[in-house]
Amino acid sequence: MSEYQYYEFSAVDRPLTGQQQAELRSRSTRATITASSFVNEYHWGNLKGDPLDWVERYFDAHIYSTNWGSCRLLLRLPRAIFDARSLRDYTGRGGRAIRSQSAKAFDAIDTDEHCLLDWWFNDDSGEHVRFWEEADGAGWMARLLPIRDELLRGDTRPLYLGWLARLGNDELRDDDREPPLPDGLKTLTPAQNALAEFLMLDPDCLAAAAETSSPLPAESGDSNQFDPWLLELTEDEMRAALRMLLEGRSQDAERTLRRRFLTWEQSQLPNRAAPPDRRCVAEIAAQIGSHRAIREQQEREARDATETRRKAERTDYLTSLLGDEDSAWSAIDSKLQRGSGSSYDQALRALQDLAEAYAGAKREATFQRRLVRLMAQHGKRGAWVTRLTKAGYIWESKR
Repeated sequence: MSEYQYYEFSAVDRPLTGQQQAELRSRSTRATITASSFVNEYHWGNLKGDPLDWVERYFDAHIYSTNWGSCRLLLRLPRAIFDARSLRDYTGRGGRAIRSQSAKAFDAIDTDEHCLLDWWFNDDSGEHVRFWEEADGAGWMARLLPIRDELLRGDTRPLYLGWLARLGNDELRDDDREPPLPDGLKTLTPAQNALAEFLMLDPDCLAAAAETSSPLPAESGDSNQFDPWLLELTEDEMRAALRMLLEGRSQDAERTLRRRFLTWEQSQLPNRAAPPDRRCVAEIAAQIGSHRAIREQQEREARDATETRRKAERTDYLTSLLGDEDSAWSAIDSKLQRGSGSSYDQALRALQDLAEAYAGAKREATFQRRLVRLMAQHGKRGAWVTRLTKAGYIWESKR
């Protein structure tokens, strides 16, 4: 099996300058480089650069995948918008984390201007078919990039999924406590489902963790819902938002204001239930077995329903053949008249369907009579006779 490494980088907030593109081109003559991306596959050698350094200097997102079972998602978020203070609950680190030589399932690194979020998965067992072929890299960026915007809007579910990845990577002890449980863990967004798939999260572990997660608050379609909060904004806060708009940072302004509004809205809920007690790892693990049993039962029921539906459709089809059997035999005759190998294969499949239909109706003798009549016309077609013989409809006489 040849080596395969896939690297993709994406610039979202600001396009790459011509100088930056030239710097990247000096590292690779084969990569596809645009003002917003760098994409390359390696079948020998490695990227001539450090992905962490590239994300810190040039890009907002990075995807890495190999055919030996490693994959990575890196996201760069501006510290002026993203509240990184609570990351310790998810990564287990406080303060400014430093670059580590060992890959954790989920980590965060602070720079002067950004917070770099780093998700890893390593398939040490080599059991996952996903990595066996050289096709895993392309497509992930489009599916996972919305995670960045969700985080900037205040959604912490991707962070919790990172903590679950650490749990699956055996980085936690039984008495370690979970981070704050986000709402909506049972109803992940498409990007969050893609992240769970990317990190190969155990679905039963995710279900156990989501067991006590509250539903997301219903969104109001009333544009007046913002008015009470807007009245509480200070002049400095309004000036800061207007400055971002004038500087062309409309997304930053919208994300910042929306985060503040959601925080305010949560504080206004009169009967907001207290957050559930943070469970320890052992408590979550104890529920995995029951969720696995539920999932397996649901999968069995789905398979049984699919098989029942398939059998019913098959029965209807076979019944329809006997409803107009002359046309069915005529169609086989027409296929044999063409005299090609593909037409013989089609005729054999049609004949097998007819045989099953006659057998189901207890009319095997009728089938045999019609087959003899068919062979009177086509019995000298050697390739056709060979196919019938192998299928068990004609046996060569013993000498």
